[in-house]
Parts: sequence; structure tokens; C-alpha cells
Amino acid sequence: MKIKLLPEYERPVEKCLSLGVESLSNRELLALLINSGTKEKSAMELAEEVLSKDSTGICYLRESSLEELMSINGIGKAKAARIAAAAELGKRIASKPVSAGTIIENDEDIAELVMEDMRYQKREIFKALLLTSKGGIISIETISVGELSSTIVHPREVFSKAVKKSAAAVVFVHNHPSGDPMPSKEDFATTARLVECGRILGIRVVDHLVIGDGRYMSMRAMGKI
Repeated sequence: MKIKLLPEYERPVEKCLSLGVESLSNRELLALLINSGTKEKSAMELAEEVLSKDSTGICYLRESSLEELMSINGIGKAKAARIAAAAELGKRIASKPVSAGTIIENDEDIAELVMEDMRYQKREIFKALLLTSKGGIISIETISVGELSSTIVHPREVFSKAVKKSAAAVVFVHNHPSGDPMPSKEDFATTARLVECGRILGIRVVDHLVIGDGRYMSMRAMGKI
């Protein structure tokens, strides 16, 4: 059914104006971006097709390419560009900007900084937060980007940037694309090796967080650091 034939209270624009944008479903929000349908499908039907393209639902939009979106019959260049632009805005809003000097006090502070950027990554990414002696962030460095299931982390790459930037301490974070933040045996072994290397260099390893889908595990909280 075409959107204009729906009862007024079911039309995305009217519903948004009367009840607020937060009242809209994912399908209705996406239909607003798509704006118009085709001869065969309404904007709502196109939105439903986009959302059912992958089992992750709306999370699919975060990593989908323009070509993937345009592979859906009825989604042309303009519609695909609008959807991609909205997804990118969402990523930028969710990724809290980190300014030099931001103080890290606990594992929750660390998770808040990196969660939205890392939780949906399809590859395992290893990062280091370089800190001052008082816990202020100097910078966040990407150390390695691995294959889907593993990342090879060498102490040389990890600590070279910390030494160059005179970091007094570091926090390590990496994600598990599976969404399960439980550290593996390899994670524990890597952490132990890095802690020992940091001790030799005089750079304290404060924590190592494993990021999952909306969840995380802290090696320090687990008693491994």
C-alpha cells in the first residue's frame, strides 16, 4: 500500500510531527530517508527489504556499501546516498570525540570512549590509549588490524608509539567481531607479554579491554593485570 493511502496516524511524516521522531520504528525512519517508492513498492516496503537484507537488521546499515544498497531493486544512487549519509552521521554522533587531556579513571570510561566505534567492526582491531602519569589521554593509536578472527600484536609496534609520545601508561583495547567479549587464551597470553614488556620499559599497562557487541571485559577486573 502506498504511504499516502495509509491512515494519517500511520504515515511516517505525520507520525513524526505529532508524536516525535522517537515514536517511529526502524522501518518508518528508513522510509523517511528513502522518501519515495517505485511503481511496484512503497517506501515502507523498500525500507523493509533493506532491513531484511542481513540478519543484523538496522546494524547492516553501518557497514553496507553504496553498491550493496543499490543492489536492492528500487534503491538508486540518490536513495543509497541518503541512507549512507544517515548511517555515517549516526557513527559520528555515537563516536565521542576524544580531546587530549581527557582523564581515564576506570574501565567504564575506556569502554564509553571506544564501544560505538569498535562494537560493529568486522575485523579484529587492536588499539592503545597512551596516557600521562595522571591518566590523561595523549592519543589513541591503532596498532593492528587483523583478519576476521585474530590479530597479531608485537610489543615493538605497541610500545614504539608510547615511547615516541612519552606515555607513562597505556590501556589496550581490541574487539571480538563475534560480539562475545570473553578473552581467549591468546588474549591472556598477549596481555601477559605486553605487561612484562611495559615493566621493562617503565610504561605501566593499566588495563586491557575486550570489546564485544555492547559488552566488554576488563583484564584488570578479572585479576589478570
